[in-house]
Amino acid sequence: MGAHFTHEFPFDPAYGHTLDDLLHVGAPAAPEDFDAFWRAGYASALRVDPAPETGPLEEERDGVRIFAVSYTSVGGVRIGGRLVLPAEGPVEHGFVIGHGYGGRDAAGPDVPLPLPHSAALLPCVRGMGDRSLLPGIPGTADAHVLHGIGSRESYVIGACVADLWCAASALLALVPELDRRGGPGPGSGPVPGPGPRLGYLGESFGGGLGALALPWDARFAAGQLTVPTFGNHPLRLTLPCAGSGESVRAYHRAHPGVTDVLRYFDAATAATRVRVPVLVAAALFDPAVPPPGQFAVFNGLAGEGELRVLSAGHFEHPGTESEVRELALARREFFARQNV
Repeated sequence: MGAHFTHEFPFDPAYGHTLDDLLHVGAPAAPEDFDAFWRAGYASALRVDPAPETGPLEEERDGVRIFAVSYTSVGGVRIGGRLVLPAEGPVEHGFVIGHGYGGRDAAGPDVPLPLPHSAALLPCVRGMGDRSLLPGIPGTADAHVLHGIGSRESYVIGACVADLWCAASALLALVPELDRRGGPGPGSGPVPGPGPRLGYLGESFGGGLGALALPWDARFAAGQLTVPTFGNHPLRLTLPCAGSGESVRAYHRAHPGVTDVLRYFDAATAATRVRVPVLVAAALFDPAVPPPGQFAVFNGLAGEGELRVLSAGHFEHPGTESEVRELALARREFFARQNV
């Protein structure tokens, strides 16, 4: 059976699915030029000089120092965020960390990081608070997810993925010791040639963006996606929810041709191109991101996938704290094995 909790939503956030059902949700087929579209976007991002600038120290806690940071992304947009560095000792690991569809909390990032002695760049992608609000791009999830959706070239989600690629460029510019020769990691096979081995983490919106970003950027050696969104858009369009997907459903009713654009931004389709190890935490019950889409991302992975099943996502329940602790431990063990 699936997970069930007392709730007041006008729909079932488990959508009637059992775990066995969810493990059989597939990924939609890619458009013929899916790979070419994304490779071209990545190439454009690599051509950007991120010109990162670090601001003053904002706080020091849990063994790290947290700085304001900004960098340039595609279109000349300056992206704000935070740079996290070890308070003492050398940097041994590097991470780019995405955020949910509410932007980042002005109180600062969650630490500690997945591994000790880590550096991390935590961007606020374009249009999102508290560091990257921009004129002309809505700052709320329900409107942001529709910005530019009329074409694949203008859709904001593609630019947000580029913001993550440019975040990796900025991190490597700020912490050049991360741009080291890659080596074989347990179970991951040899890594040819010199280059960094970064880790990516993202939750919800950041999880969906991560699935779209990972296939094309060899600088990322592993990723962890928690309750990722944007998985299996054709199915998502049939499922009511309390998250940004509901805005897309309403837009689709008035503009059914948007399905041609959404095919290029399907996280489950992109997962079929992800060949690095990925840990996915997917929920059985989630009012904001329907679980079938989350599991479609895991099921679609072309490479080594590790699954953590959560009772619920985007929903506080009696077991929330213990599941968060267990996931943090699994994340630490996962990245320790990947030689990031």
